[in-house]
Amino acid sequence: MARHDLPAIRIDTSVSNNTNSEPPQIVVEDSEKNLIPESAVSDRKASSGSTSTVCSMDSSFPATSPTEALKKALEMEPDGLLDNKPFKLSPKQLSLLHDVNGLFILQEIGGMEGLEEKLSTSAEYGLSVDDPNFEAREQVYSKNVLPDRKSKSLFHFVLLALSDKMLILLTIAAIISLALGLYQTFGTAVQYDRQGNKLPKVDWVEGVAILVAVVVVVFAGGINDWQKEIQFAKLNKKKDDREVKVIRSGKVINISVFDVDVGDVMLIEPGDMVPVDGVLITGNGVRCDESAATGESDSLKKIAAKDALDILKNSDGNIDLHKSSPFVLSGSKALEGFGHFLVTAVGPNSAHGRTMMDLRSDDGQEATPLQAKLNVIAEEIAKWGGGSSLLLFFVLLIRFLAELPSNHATSTEKAQTFVQYLTTSVALIAVAVPEGLPLAVTLALAFATKRMLKYNNLVRVLKSCETMGNATTICSDKTGTLTQNKMTVVAGTIGPELDFSSLADQMEYTRINEVSSHIPESVRSLLITSIALNSTAFEDASSDEVFVGSKTEVALLNFARLYLAMGPLDTERSNAKIVQMFPFDSSKKCMGVVLQIPGEQAIYRLLIKGASEIILEYSDSITTLDSNVSRDDIQTAPLNDSGKENITRRITAYAERSLRTIGIAYRDFDSWPPPQMKLQEDDNTKLANFADVLSSFKWIGLFGIMDPLRPSVIDAVADCKQAGVFVRMVTGDNLVTAKAIATECGIYTPGGVVMQGPDFRNMDPKERDAIIPKLQVLARSSPQDKRLLVSRLKHMGETVAVTGDGTNDAPALTMADVGFAMGIAGTEVAKEASDIILMDDNFTSIVNALLWGRAVNDAVKKFLQMQLTINITAVLLTFISAVASSNGDSVLTAVQLLWVNLIMDTFAALALATDSPTRTLLDRKPSKKSDGLISVTMWKMIIGQAIYQVVVTFVLHFAGDKIWGYTTDRQLEQLDSTVFNTFVWMQVFNLFVCRRLDNKNNIFEGVSKNYFFIAIAFIMIGGQTLIMFVGGTAFSIVRLSGSEWAVSLIIGALVVPWSVFLRLCIPDSFAVAVYRPVGKVAKFLSSYIVRFFSLFWPSKKKNIPKIVEEGDSDYELHTPGGTFTGYSAANYDWNQGIEKVRDELIVLKRIRGGRINVFNFKPKQVYQNWRSRSNSSVGVQSDTATLSSPYPTEYSRSRSGSSIGALAMVPSIVGGAVAGWSPIERSSTPAQTANHVKTTSDGYLSP
Repeated sequence: MARHDLPAIRIDTSVSNNTNSEPPQIVVEDSEKNLIPESAVSDRKASSGSTSTVCSMDSSFPATSPTEALKKALEMEPDGLLDNKPFKLSPKQLSLLHDVNGLFILQEIGGMEGLEEKLSTSAEYGLSVDDPNFEAREQVYSKNVLPDRKSKSLFHFVLLALSDKMLILLTIAAIISLALGLYQTFGTAVQYDRQGNKLPKVDWVEGVAILVAVVVVVFAGGINDWQKEIQFAKLNKKKDDREVKVIRSGKVINISVFDVDVGDVMLIEPGDMVPVDGVLITGNGVRCDESAATGESDSLKKIAAKDALDILKNSDGNIDLHKSSPFVLSGSKALEGFGHFLVTAVGPNSAHGRTMMDLRSDDGQEATPLQAKLNVIAEEIAKWGGGSSLLLFFVLLIRFLAELPSNHATSTEKAQTFVQYLTTSVALIAVAVPEGLPLAVTLALAFATKRMLKYNNLVRVLKSCETMGNATTICSDKTGTLTQNKMTVVAGTIGPELDFSSLADQMEYTRINEVSSHIPESVRSLLITSIALNSTAFEDASSDEVFVGSKTEVALLNFARLYLAMGPLDTERSNAKIVQMFPFDSSKKCMGVVLQIPGEQAIYRLLIKGASEIILEYSDSITTLDSNVSRDDIQTAPLNDSGKENITRRITAYAERSLRTIGIAYRDFDSWPPPQMKLQEDDNTKLANFADVLSSFKWIGLFGIMDPLRPSVIDAVADCKQAGVFVRMVTGDNLVTAKAIATECGIYTPGGVVMQGPDFRNMDPKERDAIIPKLQVLARSSPQDKRLLVSRLKHMGETVAVTGDGTNDAPALTMADVGFAMGIAGTEVAKEASDIILMDDNFTSIVNALLWGRAVNDAVKKFLQMQLTINITAVLLTFISAVASSNGDSVLTAVQLLWVNLIMDTFAALALATDSPTRTLLDRKPSKKSDGLISVTMWKMIIGQAIYQVVVTFVLHFAGDKIWGYTTDRQLEQLDSTVFNTFVWMQVFNLFVCRRLDNKNNIFEGVSKNYFFIAIAFIMIGGQTLIMFVGGTAFSIVRLSGSEWAVSLIIGALVVPWSVFLRLCIPDSFAVAVYRPVGKVAKFLSSYIVRFFSLFWPSKKKNIPKIVEEGDSDYELHTPGGTFTGYSAANYDWNQGIEKVRDELIVLKRIRGGRINVFNFKPKQVYQNWRSRSNSSVGVQSDTATLSSPYPTEYSRSRSGSSIGALAMVPSIVGGAVAGWSPIERSSTPAQTANHVKTTSDGYLSP
């Protein structure tokens, strides 16, 4: 509904003076100016079940007087809350300020004076830094921290790991095996061997061993998840902490947002995320976006509480709350203006805090894109492994049943054999199911995000870490990111001809420390006033820097303090009467302030500063430096074209030296706002519109500000180029300065393109897309230009990283694949919109993020390479040996397979996920979005290593007895133990081989720095050695001789030289040539095999992939198949039955109070026509298939027919949604449709 359609709230204050203290009467005014009684509104709200536009007081309070409301709120507090405390208002009483009757509550309290008194604070000086009541204040009003979420215990994660279906099945099989083993141990007669020796009854050992192995696997996975949860909790706490500005003891200081207390006076500036509730004390043009807190889409004007109460007192009974609200809500964003407010609620007592407490859930982290890809791979691997296990069980079961007639064993022994078959098959599933894949991603991300914090990268969104590894372009700011953000005025021009400089090669200019002696007192005073008042920076004696705020403003203030003899900043500002402030406008590249100059005839002087060439365009005269005038007299002269050209040359000269140029000017008015000026709409304070006064200014001077490059930025840009990442500078500086700095740091190169934002914005789309690949510098760009650039780059298939620090950068940060916000200079809105926060605002930190992103992707690929190698080898080895054995015994028992599973899923994940990045990661180009996880080189190593391990193991298993001449049972047991030992040692050495994903052979690169890897390797080696010496019956092994140990170690170590052979002697091109035909055959066979085994495997309907529109649309479309982003109604067709209903409902929505019997929709006819035609179209799967429609594409509505057609069709729409009706993309040609989406027989869209 449009904004103007909403009923307006009016409060009738005529009853507020009634001696009976009746509550104010709330009425709602509709579009026809008819007053609706409050009871009717309440009835409508109750009947609709939705939130009404009428805001009522807290549900505990009916419409009562402010006095009664305050009394009842106090009664709801715990007894004795305010006893022996210097406060007279409770948290619940303060919360009433933000109800619909908040102004009356504030009036009842006694206005701002009463609020200050009851909170023991001062609106002017804030809390005292030596206030003895801080502890008591926090006891009553709480701290500005939400209570810690109850953390999940280790036991919770252990149970979660135990809930794995395969482990449950294996546990059941182990319990059955244990029960049968105990029966054989205690319920059967003693047996003897051929020599007459008593055989030990150890049949129960295997069941116990499997249970112990399950416990180890469960606790290993549970402890890993528990540690990951703790790490993420610490990161989230760090993410929420930030510094805010408050006034304490009359001075502006920075404190942690967690240390803000009720009674503090907090500053509010554009871009701030308001962390607490409060009441505005003073403000200039403050507007807030409260959509996150109230759902109100329009920005809301905030005025001082005193002004709001004056309006209430002098009103005629009608108050528009949107125009007179002095209340600032936590969770809102400051869009415009400056001011400070008194804090009235913090933490869980604030509006945002209460909402966050209600929204708390136990949902885990959202799956990252890499996790989603791995889940698909894991599902496919599990299907193949599960199918192999199922096939093995069927083969063994058939043989078991076939041998039953000739099997003379006891029933217990037969049951034990069957359970052994089942246990082996289930253990094979445990090995085949790669539950370690998602764990590897989680561990890699947890490890990377923790380490990245040490490199000044605070990761807010997990998926951004892995996405950054494949970034193809970076759009970087200049100030603070490429430069040090330590600005200093080093040159300038005052008036028409006074040039000053501190640069060594400009000795002919006036020295900067002599400027004050070369200008009249009137001009010096004008410069000080302009610099001191037209600024949001403040003086902080406790800081290392004297001034705190925008670095540009700090540079000018330091210049005024050092060279113009400016006094204390608070004194300069207190001596001036400021009428209005205009915050910095990114589109106009300037900011301003209006002050009243007293005299017989008051003068209103507008001072502006901003981009020098833009301020020069607004000027038509220039300040002269005539020393023969009085102290208060300022002489000016016309500024003709030659004068402007002279100043322009100076601007260009400064810019070519990489100096930021700032111009200042002023204009005097007889009144404010001027009579001819348009006033801002919906603003009862009648403030002027900045855009209408930007002309006829008097030029004062020009300043050249140096911001040196960061020492490491040149190398960092070179690293990005080496890594295949294209770096672009997107800055608000003028073109000459931007080009000079881009050249200095290596971004701009010969052949590159430098453009200004307006030129880029106004280009033809085709020309713009053609020039973007060469675009290296975008100067004088607005946030809209940056967003447009990001949009087009993403459309071209680029993975885009963007830096931003301002509120208006939020759209570009949100649109980018990875958004970097500045931790020092960035606004809270920019930080909230970002994925990663640069704690030091340094471009080098982006390179570190790039390295860690690639390390995360590589860690997962390393683990995947080892996982698939073990999968192929273990499945083939277990399957073939069990089938080939006369009694169905596998060469690897269930307990041995579980040890292999522990090595593969837990130890390997820990070892390979903790590799730190090396500089060699920058030697390769980023991967494309369409690239698969497994590269050709990886496939070569997986298949090659699997072939070696399978061949060696089969030779030992099937021919080992002949090679060594083993004949006795003891020797054959040693052979089986040797096979197991050799298999595990091959995995240990393969762990080192998998540390490389390329064709280089240095597998030990960086291993000395990875203590996790070294520790895990020793654990695996120690564990295997311990098993071979003391494992005994539990692991079905016997002790080996020295020669057998030597064979195991040598064959295991040969994995390393075999990997060298694969990398050096088998080129990737040969692997591709072999893989393609084999892959086609395997794909053909797998389509039938998987289809068969899928009958025994739970499957999920695949999510529909996101479809991104070519334009900049941010619409989302929700269908039964998934959510589509970039949806535009102009590009998609619904089934025309739904389109018809949509059309009717839209008209019904737009006509207020109209009749509904003018619609001609006949649902029965539509349904019959659709059913008669859809059978021949919907069931056909083709690239151009669309839902059949009984209507032509274009139709017009008639005004006769069914009166309830649109409403009657609602059940059909719901049924259609369940059946899977989805929008079909419009296309003029089949080829265009084929490139996007198609329908399937179930009504879903597919790629």
